[in-house]
Amino acid sequence: MCRRFMGVMILLGALAPIESLYANCAFVGDHIVTFDGTSPTALVVRDGKIAWLGSRAELPGHIGDCEDVIELGSRALLPGFIDAHGHFPFLATMANMVNVASPPVGPVETIADLQRVLLAADDADGEGWLMGRGYDDSLLKEQRHPTRDDLDAVSSTRPIALIHVSGHLMAANSAALAAAGIGSTSPDPAGGHIRRRPGSDEPNGVLEETATYPLRQRLSAIVPDFALAFREYAENGHTSAQDGASSIAAVQALKNIPLGMDLTMFPVVRSVDDARALVESQTFGEYAGVNGRVEIGGVKIILDGSPQGKTAFLEKPYHVPPSGQGKDYRGYPTLPQETVDPLVAYLLEQRVPFLAHANGDAAAEMLIDAVAAANPQHDHRSVMIHAQTVREDQLDRMAKLGIIPSFFSAHTFFWGDWHRDSVLGVERGMRISPTRSTVDRQMRFTIHNDAPIVPPNVIRLLWATTNRITRSGQVLGEDQRISVLEAIKATTIYAAEQHFEEDRKGSITRGKDADLVILSANPLETAPSDLLEIDVVATFVGGRAIYSTL
Repeated sequence: MCRRFMGVMILLGALAPIESLYANCAFVGDHIVTFDGTSPTALVVRDGKIAWLGSRAELPGHIGDCEDVIELGSRALLPGFIDAHGHFPFLATMANMVNVASPPVGPVETIADLQRVLLAADDADGEGWLMGRGYDDSLLKEQRHPTRDDLDAVSSTRPIALIHVSGHLMAANSAALAAAGIGSTSPDPAGGHIRRRPGSDEPNGVLEETATYPLRQRLSAIVPDFALAFREYAENGHTSAQDGASSIAAVQALKNIPLGMDLTMFPVVRSVDDARALVESQTFGEYAGVNGRVEIGGVKIILDGSPQGKTAFLEKPYHVPPSGQGKDYRGYPTLPQETVDPLVAYLLEQRVPFLAHANGDAAAEMLIDAVAAANPQHDHRSVMIHAQTVREDQLDRMAKLGIIPSFFSAHTFFWGDWHRDSVLGVERGMRISPTRSTVDRQMRFTIHNDAPIVPPNVIRLLWATTNRITRSGQVLGEDQRISVLEAIKATTIYAAEQHFEEDRKGSITRGKDADLVILSANPLETAPSDLLEIDVVATFVGGRAIYSTL
């Protein structure tokens, strides 16, 4: 019987120190999923570590000074979920932006809905920049991006800027474009595109990739809500978070903010000079904070854009090209190969781990070619983030080179219909996030939500990966489904391996951190179609509850 966890309780470790860093407790039950080959029915946590594993009958001899014995009953205890790729600080920032997403994340289904939401927000505060998050042209009734004219109808004087759901595009009104210095004479920046009005050089308000950077600078004025971001992660069973595209400023700020869980940060680099400056000025693996560790785990390279935004770099043209582009349009890289090759070679030589964003198969080829040219001989674990359109031949090369794919497999639900019908067509769309092909090759791989692109809901991620059912209820690539066991490994032990942390995370093993999650039922004994019925009951970091409904 649990004495300490009565009723609904959320312990917010973010932003404020907690009196006791660790708790000593025991767990007893028939559904303890370890991922280390053992099947215990009891375990003891002491000083933040898993101190003992064994049978219920043996527990009295090991319980010692445990404050609580938590009876699991029909519930399951698993290793805590590890964020294989996300943007924890961006989630905190977007919490204080206007929600213009479509259901189930937000209320917007039409351009008129979007305008009404923005008008309400404008009336509420009425000054400064009006920033919105999560608009999705693929789900809007009009099937298009909002333009400067649509946003000028909300305000012609107050700057308005909206971030696309992918995070790779923005829409702005005339006042925002003027404030950012973007006009008819502005050229497309390298790795980006300013969409124009038909037959004119005048911007239409939609900006892609690096063209969004002048507007993104305005995000620094938004106060991030780290407590809310922490709560969302904790409620969804996360015990470790990631910032998969950090700025140096964010690294410095977050190293001094105590968090309730570990956060691994990957600053963005675009050249060898960027990487060298970071290597010479930062200590990789440095920790800070009293409730969690902030680690600089490596760097991030961005090679292309978004498939749902139609900026990802593909080998073959888009099924339906975006407005203003011809039938041969394939997207584009954000860095040229002649920059990528020496950058990857330098990072591998310096043994600096890196994540490389590559959605399109042409961008994937750039990374694979760069790693092959560098010919690393060590266990580098370079990660291809998203890897959504990687081909069979590319997976063969990735397996040989030791490149880990981290699949954004939540796409199969959120944008599966859009990928099949507009972005890629049926043949390519059915293979998006090819997890089964990866399992068949016995490759190490992970899956992620890319929060805040979609909420950090791990249970929905597991459901999407194992069922591959779209919003319309159709199966997208039945032959790419994987088992629940493999999907959970991709959020626990495989994710720990991706971060070089398998010595202390990812499985319930004696001596590892007591980062644990209790689920309402054992997912390994649940049909994939029923996974959404499972709830996160409690989340523990170092044996201390950071979220609980016990």
